[in-house]
Amino acid sequence: METALEYEPYVYPEGCAFNTLEDIRGKKITVMGLGLNGGGEACVRFFLRHGAFVTITDMKTSEQLAPTIKRLNSDPDLDKDRFTYVLGEHRIEDFADADCVIKNPGVKIQGNKYLAAAKRIESDISIFLHFTKAPIIAVTGSKGKSSTVSALDFSLRNAGFKSFLGGNITVSPLTFLERTDGTTPVVLELSSWQLADLRGRKALKPKIAIITKIMPDHQNWYGSMESYVNDKKLIYADQGPEDYTILDFDEDDYLKDCHSPEPGCKCWGDVFAKETRGTVLRYSKFQLPKDVFGAYQAKEDRSTVGYIQLPGDSEGRKVMGQLQVPGEHMKTNVLNAALALSLMNVAPEQILSIVGIWKGITHRLERFHEWQSPESGIKVSFYNDSCATVPEAAAAASQAFARKVILLTGGTDKNLNFEPLAKVLRGEGGAEAKYQPLQTYLLAGSGTDKLLARLADPKQCLGPFESLEIMLGVLKANLQNPSADRIYKFYPDDDPIPVVFSPGATSFGMFSNEFDRGNKFKDAVKQIFSDDKVELPLDVKS
Repeated sequence: METALEYEPYVYPEGCAFNTLEDIRGKKITVMGLGLNGGGEACVRFFLRHGAFVTITDMKTSEQLAPTIKRLNSDPDLDKDRFTYVLGEHRIEDFADADCVIKNPGVKIQGNKYLAAAKRIESDISIFLHFTKAPIIAVTGSKGKSSTVSALDFSLRNAGFKSFLGGNITVSPLTFLERTDGTTPVVLELSSWQLADLRGRKALKPKIAIITKIMPDHQNWYGSMESYVNDKKLIYADQGPEDYTILDFDEDDYLKDCHSPEPGCKCWGDVFAKETRGTVLRYSKFQLPKDVFGAYQAKEDRSTVGYIQLPGDSEGRKVMGQLQVPGEHMKTNVLNAALALSLMNVAPEQILSIVGIWKGITHRLERFHEWQSPESGIKVSFYNDSCATVPEAAAAASQAFARKVILLTGGTDKNLNFEPLAKVLRGEGGAEAKYQPLQTYLLAGSGTDKLLARLADPKQCLGPFESLEIMLGVLKANLQNPSADRIYKFYPDDDPIPVVFSPGATSFGMFSNEFDRGNKFKDAVKQIFSDDKVELPLDVKS
């Protein structure tokens, strides 16, 4: 495995920079990273609302941050005399003179001279956790976090709870802090970086902690799986026996990915189960042993259903039937949400009904457009899975429909192994890769280059393409070919062919982030695959 510079965990002081919200009034706050996704903006608004003087600093320019700046500057409720911008640079004095710096989780603290100059460092998550009295349901992992938290929040609301959802899913919990109390569950999606910013603070004590599937990710940041996983472990570090830790039970690549495997452990979930002080529950794609409690999947009438198995149950209780979202991996995410719901005392019959109407979320196998070629008669449905940023997620998306799909994939590498996706493209089969794509279109990037190097015949893929528009233009031209129905084996009564945009890589270079990438993909599809005639780029060739 390739390695990055050695990752050095940083331990923050216990407690918070502020004892009460009133302590914020009159303080000098530096918000490091305004950004475009709302996190920095939420921090600015929160501290202004509580009477602070705020310096907003970002290495991006005012032009790059124009949408966020426009929202702040045009808000009549914000006191413009209380905040200033320092953009396109950072200045040491803005960090050294501040009473508190609010750190962006995407910035490493090690070796950062600006953060080294700060008196106190907090994050939006640490501030929220210090002041909220809400019961916390926290979710981390490598794959499935966003779907799990979204299904859980949706289900809690439909079960009658006044719940809130925030964290890595691009909603800062500071936007709803004042509306939480001891009766309002808060679902937090937490990345490894957000968890790292909590180390030592003793602020995160979730009533329920869920760790979704663990696989290599962010190795360009961490340099080793152990460093990456050690940050994940922070989700349960301060739990007690009255809390629950929900963990994977099925064998994974732990023995291969870990340099020093724990004796008797077959998966990362086993490692976590040995360490947490919380009450352990497990989830599995297969029936759990009678002495293991949690949630499992089973086959009924050729479909997959879900059961929970808790102490005192003579037999498992059904909580998941047919779902409206595609993909075998989605069943695991929804079942974990169902297990958490049961711990919140929601009846199994109600859980079964609620999770069955959840329709998924934006950028995760999001069905958003259909089109039929008047020339060939082929019908296609477009799915946006832009938040698939690891190869395993793209491989799973290619198998989500129990049929062959047209796969659009590729992007920038973050020091990951592209073999899981390459296996799908090579058509090697197996339980995890039954369906080789009908066609594969590649978006240019360093990750795509690594992927192509693993294919015996790189020419089996189309591309790499330097833009979404060119890639989609080639796809449309191919679908319009009068012989395309034979090429794609499409018959008039067939359901639409899924066209799945699942990059399996990051978005650096072409896009601001995976959300920007997904939005631009949807916009380009709706323009190019509209009912109106659209002029394709001149260099498009079928």
